[in-house]
Parts: sequence; structure tokens; C-alpha cells
Amino acid sequence: MSRPTRAPGRLARYGFGTAEGDGGARAADLLGPDGLRLWRPEEQEPADEPAGELLAALSRAADPDLALRQLHRIVEAERRTTDGGAASPLLADLHADPGLRRRLIAVLGASAALGDHLVAHPDHYRALRTAPDGLAPIAEGRLEPAAGGNPVAVLRTAYRLALLRIAAADLTGGRGLEQTMAALSALADATLSAAYEIAFAELAEGTERPRLAVVAMGKCGGGELNYVSDVDVIFVAAEDADLSAATLVATRLIYICGLVAWPVDAALRPEGSRGPLVRTLASHLAYYRRWARTWEFQALLKARPAAGDLPLAQEWIDQLAPLVWRAAERPEAVEDVRAMRRRIIDHIPPKELEREIKRGPGGLRDIEFAVQLLQLVHGRGDETLRPPGTIPALRALVAGGYVGRADGEALLRGYRFLRSVEHRLQLQGLRRTHTVPAEPGALRWLAAALGFTAAPGRSAVESFRAEWVTHATEVRRLHAKLLYRPLLESVARVPADGLRLTPEAARNRLEILGFADPAGALRHLQALTGGVSRTAAIQRTLLPVLLSEFADAPEPDRGLLNYRKVSDKLGSTPWYLRLLRDGGPVARRLARVLALSRYVADLLARDPEALRLLAEENELGPRSREVLREGFLAAAARHADPVEATRAVRALRRRELVRVACADVLCRAGALAPTPTRPDGANRPAPGLADITQVGTALADVTDATLAAALRAAQASQPAPEGLRFAVIGMGRLGGYESNYLSDADVLFVYDPPAGTSESAASAAAHAIAEELRRLLGVPAPDPPLGVDADLRPEGRQGPLVRSLAAYAAYYARWSRVWEAQALLRARFVCGDAELGAEFEAMIDPVRYPAEGLTREQVVEIRRIKARVETERLPRGADPATHTKLGRGGLADVEWAVQLVQLRHAGANPALRGTRTLDALAAAERAGLVDPADAAEMAAGWSLAAQVRNALMLVRGRAGDQLPRHGVELAGVVRLLGRDDPGEFLDEYLRVGRRSRAATERVLNA
Repeated sequence: MSRPTRAPGRLARYGFGTAEGDGGARAADLLGPDGLRLWRPEEQEPADEPAGELLAALSRAADPDLALRQLHRIVEAERRTTDGGAASPLLADLHADPGLRRRLIAVLGASAALGDHLVAHPDHYRALRTAPDGLAPIAEGRLEPAAGGNPVAVLRTAYRLALLRIAAADLTGGRGLEQTMAALSALADATLSAAYEIAFAELAEGTERPRLAVVAMGKCGGGELNYVSDVDVIFVAAEDADLSAATLVATRLIYICGLVAWPVDAALRPEGSRGPLVRTLASHLAYYRRWARTWEFQALLKARPAAGDLPLAQEWIDQLAPLVWRAAERPEAVEDVRAMRRRIIDHIPPKELEREIKRGPGGLRDIEFAVQLLQLVHGRGDETLRPPGTIPALRALVAGGYVGRADGEALLRGYRFLRSVEHRLQLQGLRRTHTVPAEPGALRWLAAALGFTAAPGRSAVESFRAEWVTHATEVRRLHAKLLYRPLLESVARVPADGLRLTPEAARNRLEILGFADPAGALRHLQALTGGVSRTAAIQRTLLPVLLSEFADAPEPDRGLLNYRKVSDKLGSTPWYLRLLRDGGPVARRLARVLALSRYVADLLARDPEALRLLAEENELGPRSREVLREGFLAAAARHADPVEATRAVRALRRRELVRVACADVLCRAGALAPTPTRPDGANRPAPGLADITQVGTALADVTDATLAAALRAAQASQPAPEGLRFAVIGMGRLGGYESNYLSDADVLFVYDPPAGTSESAASAAAHAIAEELRRLLGVPAPDPPLGVDADLRPEGRQGPLVRSLAAYAAYYARWSRVWEAQALLRARFVCGDAELGAEFEAMIDPVRYPAEGLTREQVVEIRRIKARVETERLPRGADPATHTKLGRGGLADVEWAVQLVQLRHAGANPALRGTRTLDALAAAERAGLVDPADAAEMAAGWSLAAQVRNALMLVRGRAGDQLPRHGVELAGVVRLLGRDDPGEFLDEYLRVGRRSRAATERVLNA
């Protein structure tokens, strides 16, 4: 093997070939005699000492291969414009000027886009030469346009040269992050000013110069612009007479800046893109006084004069300042802040979420949002908190005692790191991006560009990832702590890290976060965190995260109060705080259910230990029917006393209600949603409770098991003839597996006397069992009662509570009305003697599934009864459009329509014979008895009404069928169902209800 072939391997020691994957072969070609003439392949060494210095500089670039390729292209471009045999002026300068060498190579290795610019303009590298006094070129964002030529082209060249100098200073340590952001912002100001002058010069001759101010907003306004970003501005004219010319100048300025540097975005102006591009100062003031939302005032925190009429811009800012600092007092501020918080992570593709350094968890927006919110709340009374930039504002918050010193420093470190990553990502291609690449080569470049190097046992990429994860985790943790920790320190009566949050400041902060009674909230916080005990210390650790969850709920005060009640009961229990602190999502899950559901909060107040369920994924899924029945029966069997047996059963029922309700509340909670695994061990989630039919089935199974165990206790306590068979038949929502959280158990009691026993004796014994069952389940206790309602029996309350199978058969054969046949459509065996239950179902099948269907008179009778029920049973003052049970297109509408189809056709079509509404509707659609479009509308209407009805019960903690049109209960229902906007949800409910109503009327009248 000849010696020269080993040259690529020698070059690999300089870092060449890593990106290319060729061991440096390509680098050998570019550096050799036919390329830059810096490498002698025969000797396998640099051509001379200056060449060696240049190779060493290339090896230190973020991407040596990229830097070499770009350098070769620039030299080739030089040769094309000069005598090809002449020495390269660039290489000569690089050999003679170490500062130029360091700066240029750093740029070429970090930015393909700036390298391309230098290839197109080979002489522009001279902008990076060391000055005669030995200093680096000034990189403060000043433009140095050349004389003559097209003004837009001249401005573009001057902008690129200024950007080149800033990037070189940034990459070689000549500028820190804050200096770089300030220089980029100053360059934006200079570019806006130059574009303003060009635009004005293009106006028709004789046009009077308008008084037009360009106000910088966003990152530019805060003096923290990055390399590639829209520049947010607002245009302000002095008077109406200026508007015409000012609009022409503003429009042309936007166009010129788009050609030269970056898009100019004026969408933060009043009314956004729908409003006029330019408004007068008076028009702006009128809008902000009357129409502006909280987020618009938040945006004004960063307003700064940038170009044009600077005194006018400052006047605009000064006149709006009082409105900005009163924004937190506006009645809509709380909901606006919540909406802004929900939008922090929004519109990000899920696969990019964890790689997003701006909007992802622990990203830049987490820091910026928290800082700006604290400015809005506390800047009212403390003018030191009003600087527009994030870093100076955070420093002011620390200095003022509104943020802990250690927390502030951690956030500053995180902010600087994330902004540095953002700068390197954008500088590479001069394109807007905030996503860390996933490709290994791109990650190696990024780590090198940020200065990470390999260490023993860890690559540069691994070091970068470790620091990134550390900062993101810390920011994510501190995001909540930044808002809530000082509140706790203000009431904890323990030494704090320089915090001086006064009671008034604490109340102001709680108000903007949605607490209606901030004084009461502070008392709760003091009770929970006061003192120096270990319990108080753990509470101070937990509460920032919990308060964040409470603040997102419609009634934060209730969530905090419920948490205090649970903590008062369990605070001294060893496992309680340890579970919340170390149990992963347990604390946030508890906060969500306590803040959103009075029903769950009431259950946990009676049984606080049930919150252990929140720790295990498999505990937050409904248990199977068989497991429930076995467990309930075993609990009853442990007690000889029927009251004690039933008390044990009711305690189990309460635990199961907590399980189902918690799973229901959490199933739409994103990362907090439980993911129980399947019983077969398959590594995939089991079905959750997002489907309303699963909730109904789970609750019906709990009721079935409760009735079965209570019946066992009742039978054990009541003497009965040997061989007496007794069964409980489920009716109504229980029979249809459509129970809700506060449903009574609609039942029928049936018995069958043993041979040789008198009817009266058997009837008395059966009646005693039924009465005992109802008594046991109705005994006052801390557990939720289960009402046992037998009013659907023949003759209603006037009829006997219990009938024999033969008596039922005789009644239905002779006296049954069509509405009773309709009620039997949901009848199913629940507990007791299974054979008797099957015989009962077989006996009623001809009644509920008539072989000949219904007569015309019977159909008319059903329609008449439905109309009467709708008129008479709808509560006075109820809104029929939003009543979930009896309202238009709601539960009753769909159920009556489906049941009419079953009565008419189930006798001939066995597929229709089921007790579940949606199953029967689907069967009717398959049989061609209901139009598919109508079936879809009816299913949507029924499902949404059922979901809302359950959500209302969870939110209120009591029964209710009326969806309110406004208020905290509507907001709670909307949040519980995973939606954001109450108005949009109400519109959807009304729309779905109208369509469902129309479909049910077509089915009823068919």
C-alpha cells in the first residue's frame, strides 16, 4: 500500500470526514495540490507552517468538513474573478491575520447560509478583518451601506455584512448572549429605519412627510431578537391627515424588509390582521381603553420605539402605560390568563413536542409567560419591574423579592442555554426553527457549535443532551414554582430566600390566578405550610404544582379548600404526603379531581384513603362484573349482622364510585390520564372511560354487585319457606347499563313459591325480603345512599311491591298498557335466583317484543304520552334547548324513538332485542329501519347529552339535568370534557341537539 493513500486517515485527526463518513478522503482532495494547496499528500503533512495553522483552525470549527467546503468554494469564486494562477487574497489574509482566521472559520463551520453569502460575495470576508488597532470589527448592529446602486440591494448587502460581524463575534466569544441579542435588535432597528427612509423616498414628489412611528414589539421590542424571527411592530400615525401617506410607507417598509432581512409582522395591532395597518394615536387609545384583551396588554410590556417618529412612539407608549399596569384588575383578566397558559404548548406536532425548545415543556415560552404574568401583576405598584426584556425583568423580580434568588438564577441559566441553542439552530441555515434535530450528524454539529466536547465515557452529544434535559426539567419545575412559591413563603413564617412578598402582593397574585377569595386562600396556605415541621416543609414543596392545577380550574378556591380538608384528615398519616411527593402524577391527579369535581371531593372527604387509587394505573380502570360481585358478596359474608354486612358493602361501593369517577375525571387530562394495562397482560392500554357507554356499564356493574350482596344479607336475616325463589330485575337506566353517578336502582321484585307453600306465606316472605333490602341500603351512613325504586311495577305505587312470576304473567296478559311494554324493553336479571330471572325475561319477551308489532292506535298512544311527558315533566323555567334529559334531541328524545322502533320491529327482528339504547339504534340502522344519517345524529345527541349529564353531576356533586349557558358550572363541564371554550362548546351542544331532534322526529313519525 502506497504512502499517499493514508493521507485521508491523517486528515481525520483534524476532524475531517466525520460528517462525510469517508475518513477524510474528500478533505484530501479539497486541501491538496488541485484544491487549496494546503496539504502535501506525499508527505502527509501541511504544506507549510501557515497552512498548519489554518488546518488547526478548521479542526476547531463546529463542522470542519462544512468549513472546508465553504472555504474552498470562496477561493474558487475568487479564482473565477481573477487570474486563476494568482495567489488567493483570502488565503493570504487568513495566514496573516489570526483574528480573521478565527472569526471566518467559526462562521463557515456554523452557518451554511452565511457561507453561501460569502461564496456569492467573496470580498465580503474583509468585514471580519482585524482593525489596525488590533481590535475585532465592531459588531453592534450598525449598518454601513455603500454609496450608489439600488437602495434595496445596497441595504440587503449592508444587512448581511452587519449580521456576519455579529455572528462572528457571537461564535468566537466576542459577545455574550445578551450582547448578541442587543446587537441583533439594534440591527433590526437600523434596518427598519433604513427601509422607512427608502419607502418615504418612493412617495410621490411633493408628498408631505407623515408623522409615522414604528414601535417594536415582541423579541425585538424586548431587545432580545434572535437570528431569524419575524419582527413584530405596530404602526402609529399622529393625526388623520397622516394616515394615507403613512399607510403607503408602512406597506412599502414591510415589503422592503421582507426582501432585505426578515418578515415584518404587524398582527399585534388592534384587531389584528382584520384591522387597519396604521392607526392614529387617538384611535389606538380608544381601542385599548374599550376593546383590548389581557394578552394585548401583555404584548405591550415589550413595546419600544424602533424607527420613524421616535418621539411619537414614546408618546404612544407613555399614554398606554397606565392601561397596561391596570390590565390585571380587569374582570376578564383571569380567564384570559388561563387561556394564555393553555396555549403555551399548542399547535406543536406530537413527534416534535419533546424537541421543541420554545413551546415544548420546559421551553422558552414557559419562562417568558411566567415573567410577563408577574410583571403584569406586580408592576402595578413597583415600577422597577417594567423593563421590556425577559432577562432584565427576571433580575428585577429577584431584586424585588417576587422570585427567589436561587430560582431566578436557575431560570436565567435555563433561558440563556435555550436561547443559545435557538441561535445556533437558526444560524446554520438562517431559517426560523426552534426544534432540536433528531438526525445524529445534525446533533453532533449542534453540540460542537455550542462548545460541547467529548469527555471520558461521554460523547459531546451526550453531554449536550444531559445539560438540555437538566435545564428543561428545571424550567418545567420552576414554571409553577415561580408563580406560587413566593405565595407560600409569604405565609409560612419561615426564613425565605430573600423573598419580600407583602400580603397585598400575594393577594394580587392570587386574584390574577383566579382565586375569588384570596384572603381565604392565604389562610388555607398558612394552615398547610406554617411552621417548621416536616409536614409543612413537604406541603411547601407540593403546593406550587397543586396551585397550578387549581388555578386552571373554574373554581380554584374550591380545589384548595378540598385539598385542605383531605390534608387535615390525612396530614399526620405517614403514607399520605410521601405518596403525593414521590408518587409521580398522584399530586397533580388529586389536584385535578379536587378542583373539578365536588362529587369526588365529597367521596374523598368520607374516605380519604381512597386517594391511593390515584397512584396505580391499573387501579384507575373499572373492575369486571365478576370481580365486583365476588368481592361484594365476600364482604357481606364476613358479618352475621345484616346492617354491618350492608355497611361493609356500601363502603366497597363508595370505593368503586371513587375509582370510576376519578378515572372519568382524568381520562381527558392528557399526561395525567390513566393507562391501565389489559387483564391478558398485553402491553397496550385497556379501554378507558372516554366513551360514555363504558361509564354507564361500570356504574351499573357496581349497582348490580351492591344489590346482590345486600340481597344476600336481607335473605339471611328474613325467614322464608325453604325453596322460595327470589330475583331482582333491573329496569330503566340500570337495566340499560346506562346508570349515572346519582342514579337510583329501578327494579322489579319477583318470586316463585315452592310447592306446598301457601301463596300468602310465600308472598309475605318475599315482601319481607324486598323491604329489608330497601331498608338496609337506605340506612343513614357516611356512604352515598342507593335508592331502590320499584315504581315501574304493575299498578305503580298502588300495586304490591312484590309479585309472583305467575301474577306478573297474568297481569301483563290481561292489563298491560303499551307504556308498560315500553318500560320492559330495559328489563334484565340483576341478582337473586338466576333461573327465575331467566324465566321472567322469557315471560315478558312476547310483551315487549310483540310478534305483530304495534297497532296504529298504540303508536299514536306512545307519541301522545311522549308529548305529555315532555310538557309536564320538564321543570318550570327549564331551557328545553339545554336540558340533557327532556330537552330537544337529548336522552329522552332518542330513547323514545329507539324504543318505538324496538316495539314495532323486535318481534320479527331478534337483533333489536337489547336493553342498551345505542346498541339497539345500531341494530336498527343495520336492519334498514333507521337511516344511517339519522342514526348518526341520534347517537351523537344521546352521547353528548349523557356525557354532559354525568359531567354536571361530577362538577356539582348533586343531580342536575340542565346545562347552564354561562358560569363556573358550564366552565367546569367544558373543562371536564376536555374542551377549552365554553361558548364554542355550548354552540356545539345546541347544534348537535337540533340535529338529533330532527332525526328523532323523522323516526317517530315514520
